Amino acid sequence: MAKPALSPCGSWKSPITAQDIAQSRISFQEILVDQDIIYWVESRPTEQGRYVIVRADEDGKMSDVTPPGYSARTLVNSYGGGSFTLSGGTVYFSNFVASSEESPYARHHDQRLFRQKEGSAPEPLTDTLSVCYADGVYDSQRGRLISVREDGQLTLHGQGMQSLVSIDPVSGQQEMLAYGNDFYAAPRLSPDGKRLCWLTWNYPSMPWDGSELWVADVNDEGMLCNPKQIAGGTEEAIFQPEWSPQGELFFISDRTNWWNLYRWDGDKTSVVYQKAADFGAPQWTLRMAQYDFIPDGRVVCSYVEQGAWRLAVIDVHSNKLTDIPSRYTEISHLRAGTNFVAFLGGAHDTPLSVVKLSLETMQETVIKSSLTNYEKFLPYVSKPEPITFVTSGNGQAYAFYYPPHNLDFGIPVQEKPPLIIKSHGGPTSAASTALDLEIQYFTSRGFAVVDVNYRGSTGYGREYRLSLYGNWGIYDKEDCISAAKYLEERGEIDGERILARGGSAGGFTTLCLLAFSTICRAGASYYGVSDLEKIVVNSDKLEAKYPFRLIGKYPEQAELYRERSPAFHAERITNPAIFFQGLEDPIVPPEQTEGIVSSLTQRGVPVAAFYYPHEQHGFRIAANIKKSLEAELYFYSQILQYTPADPLEPFPINNLK
Repeated sequence: MAKPALSPCGSWKSPITAQDIAQSRISFQEILVDQDIIYWVESRPTEQGRYVIVRADEDGKMSDVTPPGYSARTLVNSYGGGSFTLSGGTVYFSNFVASSEESPYARHHDQRLFRQKEGSAPEPLTDTLSVCYADGVYDSQRGRLISVREDGQLTLHGQGMQSLVSIDPVSGQQEMLAYGNDFYAAPRLSPDGKRLCWLTWNYPSMPWDGSELWVADVNDEGMLCNPKQIAGGTEEAIFQPEWSPQGELFFISDRTNWWNLYRWDGDKTSVVYQKAADFGAPQWTLRMAQYDFIPDGRVVCSYVEQGAWRLAVIDVHSNKLTDIPSRYTEISHLRAGTNFVAFLGGAHDTPLSVVKLSLETMQETVIKSSLTNYEKFLPYVSKPEPITFVTSGNGQAYAFYYPPHNLDFGIPVQEKPPLIIKSHGGPTSAASTALDLEIQYFTSRGFAVVDVNYRGSTGYGREYRLSLYGNWGIYDKEDCISAAKYLEERGEIDGERILARGGSAGGFTTLCLLAFSTICRAGASYYGVSDLEKIVVNSDKLEAKYPFRLIGKYPEQAELYRERSPAFHAERITNPAIFFQGLEDPIVPPEQTEGIVSSLTQRGVPVAAFYYPHEQHGFRIAANIKKSLEAELYFYSQILQYTPADPLEPFPINNLK
């Protein structure tokens, strides 16, 4: 093996290209199992981000369920989830857009509910475009669907009204079952069909702040009666209620700081297993699942400790947990079949994949990976190191550190690598441990990356998760600074060459680092928030009151919003920045980015911006993903003054001398 060539960081030649990332990256959304056939939803960048329901037979043979011209995505709560449900081979799904083959970009929102029998074309069940449906279940005893409905024509507290409804699967006729609260989720029928449970919550809570679990009897006419709240409240967040085959109601609650598993036997509630770990996750999308029941009566589950997920089974009689050896450290959307478990799994050297675990052999098989031919990149993949460090106020925060790594290159003795601070979105979310070729795109070229789980991140208990409330723009920024300084003190990185990148809420943190600190030489904002007041005005239904928790009440504390907004302090940004923005983004409208770009341009700060038609909040089109990554890399090369090995297309950077 040839000795690695010593070359300046950033100039290394890497086989991990932006083209590979853009064309091969598929986003998985959810998994369902019906008659031991595994179904999931995937978003395909090469099809303009179309959402396709895919099925895998017991022998692993895959086929598309959703035909061209349809996209299985719901806009309930804007982030969707629970876009389809199943019954005996028939698929019921929400259609995202209608488009023509001649012009896939000439599209309009649809959101009608469709029925698709096996081997047949989809048939519309509903005809009102302003109504969205999600998280449905099929009531086989009464031959109907039960679904969450969000009606834009009816409003409650200024937002589209949500309710639980029953839907006739032939005529589309509907009856309202429950209404009056701001949000509904997870309607689930007991095995005998006699009871229905659901989750509900009200402003200003987010579902991970406080939510309620309700149960009601279902009478002979299919209506709900004798409703009863059995768990939850404003200070307790409930996650994933599920009926066991024996008719007991299981759910996850954070009443003891950690999201642990509980059950209700119709009379009283008891803990199934208690552990200082989270068995749940923030419910940004509907129909999230982290556990299920297997035929032998046990619960198969996943839980997260120190940012890494694990698989386990729990004996509900002895309350004993047994870990399942698994190579995966990122696990979600877990569903069980007769003799297997399916889930989305990833690890530092494995991209997020649809995985099937045999309960007989405990062998894990990848059904489909989100990245194709990634194995050729593995010799160039950096392995993350989990780090814990002291931050402001003598607090503690966490991150994953990715050192530079390339089989063919090494760092000259006199040089230390530049560091990229990566901030996850949300901000109530967490850094993923699955293989992320965007991170490896930079580490394989000589950059170090630190992916920060700042205070407010999930996977570390309720107290840590809620600690960002009132402190957004402060704790996240300070924890990113503390992570960089920790690595500099360890001698890992060059403290004079620190960069920052992030999308959405991560873009906000990136802009805060540029505006309210001097630690970064440059930053890259992907559809990042810059004006917090505009976020209040433009927020979708789910997040309409989220800023009230993250910052403070509005308009009573409008001055605080301006104080924390990079857009109101753009004059403090004196180091270069690059921006990437979708022109159809409803959450961070283009004018937010345009305003701060204009300010930097007028004041002579080096700045560049890319605006993409047909992109929303998060890029889904392959050409735009590729262009953005290559532009970001070129931007860094001009700021840090190194010569990249890639043949990057130059573009003008305003005010760069």
